[in-house]
Amino acid sequence: EGDRGNIYYGQIDFQVERREISDNERPNTKVMMNVGDPDHAFAVSRLPNDGVGLARLEFIINNHIGIHPMALVNYPNLKKAADVEEISRRILEEDPKEFFVRSLSEGVGRIAAAFYPKPVIVRMSDFKSNEYAKLIGGLEFEPVEENPMIGFRGASRYYDDRYKAGFKLECQAMNRVRDDMGLTNVTPMIPFCRTVEEGEKVIALMAEHGLVQGENGLEIYAMCELPANVVFADEFLEIFDGYSIGSNDLTQLALGLDRDSEMVAHLFDERNGAVEKMVSMAIEAAIRAGKKIGICGQAPSDYPEFAEFLVKKGINSISLNPDTVIQTTHHILETEKSLQTKASGIAEN
Repeated sequence: EGDRGNIYYGQIDFQVERREISDNERPNTKVMMNVGDPDHAFAVSRLPNDGVGLARLEFIINNHIGIHPMALVNYPNLKKAADVEEISRRILEEDPKEFFVRSLSEGVGRIAAAFYPKPVIVRMSDFKSNEYAKLIGGLEFEPVEENPMIGFRGASRYYDDRYKAGFKLECQAMNRVRDDMGLTNVTPMIPFCRTVEEGEKVIALMAEHGLVQGENGLEIYAMCELPANVVFADEFLEIFDGYSIGSNDLTQLALGLDRDSEMVAHLFDERNGAVEKMVSMAIEAAIRAGKKIGICGQAPSDYPEFAEFLVKKGINSISLNPDTVIQTTHHILETEKSLQTKASGIAEN
């Protein structure tokens, strides 16, 4: 709890586990990290890694900005005087839109700088409507949905008039990171893209805001987290430069589960045959298209056999929480060595 400065009396029991992984001994499968907090980026970048497979804009918006983007766009013309007062207190004399762009670009820039020149894949905002509503001024701009998990989220928000101006600010922040800061190792990624046509709309909108695919080495990735992303993977990969499998949402939607419901939580398992088949299909499609594909869910670190399954299928990268990087890297190395040994034995016979 160093962020809050709490100090506790007494000594905490702990164990130290050491694993030696040489810098010269890296697996063929890229081991990347999920990084949300810019304040910790430089510290975790010292772990053996191949970059950032998932940096979430939501963490920066929630913890470093705290204000709904559309509230800043419409400031000071908000319904609640208390919201206007709190926003004024936070932004001081700064232009409200500039406050958002500056704060977001500084957060993303810190992560990108910590890992430069390694790739840093930044997922554009993926708050659900109930999460956006908790931000200052959020209630004024968010609908009340019965199931926000499959509602007004991801790519569908970006071109909608209710959020389009907010997405413009996100794009301006990404532009500042890549063009002004020179951190061209940043790759934006689009979440929850339901149709190919929706993906085309978002890519065109990003170009309007200065993020032109192919310009200055800019690639645009998509999350592969809906059954539609798997079934139409060939078509999605014609317009996107890479895929990152979101195993949490893919499992939820493949099995028809609400992962926020305790009643069916026991059925949630990424190792389910239906989920593994979808993951296999996505990897095969990416290989056919010659596009990169990774995974940024927790499953590979929770289940060693799932990581082994991914390596065998030929996934390009696995992105993990920092605390599991060393252990999972070791397991991936062992898996790859085992596969090489088997391949050598078959070749000799």
